[in-house]
Amino acid sequence: MTDELLVVRAQLGERAALAELVARWRMPVWTYVRRMLDAERADDVTQEIWLAVVRGLPRLREPSRFAPWLFTIARRSVTDRLRDQYAREQETLAAGDVVAEDPVEAVVDRAELVSLLSALPVPEREVLVLFYLEDLPVEDCAQICRVPVGTVKSRLNRARRLLRARLEEKGYRP
Repeated sequence: MTDELLVVRAQLGERAALAELVARWRMPVWTYVRRMLDAERADDVTQEIWLAVVRGLPRLREPSRFAPWLFTIARRSVTDRLRDQYAREQETLAAGDVVAEDPVEAVVDRAELVSLLSALPVPEREVLVLFYLEDLPVEDCAQICRVPVGTVKSRLNRARRLLRARLEEKGYRP
């Protein structure tokens, strides 16, 4: 059964169709959020996303565009969380407090690629995750990020260059 048919059936009130949509998209959404945020915040943000999906699904006018719509909600939720975090950090710094590094984070050895991804600027990381890791076409990435297709392409190009440079710094050669 296609996502489009599941969306229509869920819009008509069929709970099994909604459950199937959630089952299909739960891991891709969580993976996207996890690549943008730390694990603790990823779970909370993912729950917020699914709540927004359940509330907004009846208003989705183009059931065939479910995936871009879903990732637009995910992007907005991640952006809101990052914005809130940035504001809190700025308030803390303005108050003169020293921001302590999380000792658990310092001890945990993450995979090289995850650390490299997290070091990328958010706009480049976002399009890289959507395009390569979520396998969305450039047009859908542009719609989700609310930027022109050309901007997505230039961000992908910049992200690849930044990753290549960081890999070369660590001793990897193309």
